[in-house]
Amino acid sequence: MERSKEIYKVTLVGGVVNVLLLLFKFVAGVVGYSAAMVADAVHSLSDLATDIIVLLFVRISSKPSDKSHDYGHGKFETLAMTIIGVSLLMVAIGIVYGGITKVVAWANGASLKAPGTLALWAALLSVVMKEAVYRYSMVKARQLNSQAVEANAWHHRSDALSSIGTALGIGGAIFLGQRWTVLDPLASIVVGVFIVKVAADLLRNGIGDLMEQSLPDAVEEEIVHMVEELPGVDEPHSLRTRRIGNHYAIELHIRMDGGISLREAHDKATEVEQLLRSRYGEETHVAVHVEPKNESSLISS
Repeated sequence: MERSKEIYKVTLVGGVVNVLLLLFKFVAGVVGYSAAMVADAVHSLSDLATDIIVLLFVRISSKPSDKSHDYGHGKFETLAMTIIGVSLLMVAIGIVYGGITKVVAWANGASLKAPGTLALWAALLSVVMKEAVYRYSMVKARQLNSQAVEANAWHHRSDALSSIGTALGIGGAIFLGQRWTVLDPLASIVVGVFIVKVAADLLRNGIGDLMEQSLPDAVEEEIVHMVEELPGVDEPHSLRTRRIGNHYAIELHIRMDGGISLREAHDKATEVEQLLRSRYGEETHVAVHVEPKNESSLISS
C-alpha cells in the first residue's frame, strides 16, 4: 500500500505541473499567435491524460491476488505502460505530420507567421519544469520499481524535448526574421522522431511483458548461478521466467540426492525460494520442482 501511495504522489505532482503548463501554453499560443505553442499545449494535454491512466491502473495493480487473479493484478500496471506508449506514439506522429505539412507549405511559397515573445517564454518555462518533473519521476520509478511511473517520466521528458524544439523554432522566427520561420516545423519534426523512438521502446517492453516475455538473459544467468552455488543443489534447469507488473515470476527444476528425506528436500527447495526472494523481492513468485539425481536419466530436461 505504501508503494501505491508513493506512485500516487509522484503522479499527482506531474499532474499539477501538466495542468498549469497546459493552461499557460494555450493562452500563450493564442495570444502569441503561435500554432507551435498550441500544438505543445496539446502535448501537455496528452501528458495529463497519461497521469490519469497511471492513477487508475496503479490502484488496480496494487490489489492482492484473489480468486480470479492467482498471480495478483500486476499486469494492469504493464497495461498502463502500454497505453501510455500508444498515446505517446500518436502524439509523436501528429507532431511529425504537422511539421512536415508546414515545411511543405513553406516550400511552396506560403508565409509562416512569426510568433510572439510570450510563446517563447512559455516554451522555455515548459522545458525547465518538465525536465525537473522527468528527473523526479525517474528517481521515484527506480525506487518503486514501477514500469508505469517510468513510462510516464519519459512522457514528461518527451514534452520537455518538444518544448525545446518549439523554443528553437519560435526563437529563430523572432530573432532571425520572417525567412527563418520554417525552423519551427523543422525542429518539431526532429523532436517528433525522437519521441517515436521512446514510444516504440515503451511499447516493445509493455507488449513483451503482456505476451509473457522472459526476463533478460543476464537475469536468468544470475538466477542459475545463484542456485548452483547452494550446497546440495545440482543442475538447475527448465528455467521459466516472466514479469508480473513490477514483480518477477521464476519457475525452475533442481536435482538433489535421491537418498535424502522428503523433509530435507522440502527444506532445501524452501532455501532456494528464500534466496531468490531475498535477491528479487519478497513478492517474487517462485516455484521449485525437485528431481532425484540418481534418476536424472529418466527425467526429461
